[in-house]
Amino acid sequence: MIKQAIAIFDIDGVIRDVGGSYRRALADTVEHFTSQAYRPTPLDIDNLKSEGLWNNDWEASQEFIYRHGENQGKTREQMQLDYQQIVAYFQSRYRGTDPENWNGYICNEPLLLQPSYLEQLTQSGILWGFFSGATRASATYILEKRLGLQSPVLVAMEDAPGKPDPTGLFATIRLLENGINQQQTVIYVGDTVADMHTVQKARILDNSRPWIAVGILPPHVQETAHRDDYTETLIKAGAEVVFSNVQELTPEKIQQLQIN
Repeated sequence: MIKQAIAIFDIDGVIRDVGGSYRRALADTVEHFTSQAYRPTPLDIDNLKSEGLWNNDWEASQEFIYRHGENQGKTREQMQLDYQQIVAYFQSRYRGTDPENWNGYICNEPLLLQPSYLEQLTQSGILWGFFSGATRASATYILEKRLGLQSPVLVAMEDAPGKPDPTGLFATIRLLENGINQQQTVIYVGDTVADMHTVQKARILDNSRPWIAVGILPPHVQETAHRDDYTETLIKAGAEVVFSNVQELTPEKIQQLQIN
């Protein structure tokens, strides 16, 4: 029998491949607001996110624009960026131009797991849910419309402060435990430094249970020379193990991680 545990998943880069959607929208946005002078590469985006502060892609877009302007000798005050305009442009690329029937990059995101994987966890007595920096609408679209899940436990952008603040992780656990606190091991699965730091901060605030950070290599780095560096970055940030796909975190592997 698998020792009971709680598995909580990030969504972007773990449940869905956002290389051609969120990341593409981010690059489009930076390019637009720098008047086509600068478009961040995938490596540029990884390097920014490795700082651990830019889990929110709207804020990451703004930061890239600011840094580009600073490289041109401007101050942030001189640039007078309108954050809401940045968000609106980003969303016009990511969600699309039709607010009712989305027609943007989100429609073509490849899925990185199958519902049968989550069924395996349930059959093994493992509770599971999602804590993501994605908007609730975007997260629900992928979980319910694309994966066919029925009202899964989800804490999204609107529900908690951004990572690495662990408030949303704690909220997800409360929803899953539903009043029965058994101090089970919590495994948080993510693809960024901010995800790993979230677990580290949770451990500091609550040492009453074991915490395990599991890293996932997002698809955009898997066939690049950057792969080993990305893996090492996640491990240095606190990952116990790094997988190429979330479905490698089997119930048996979860048991093994709890023993180690």
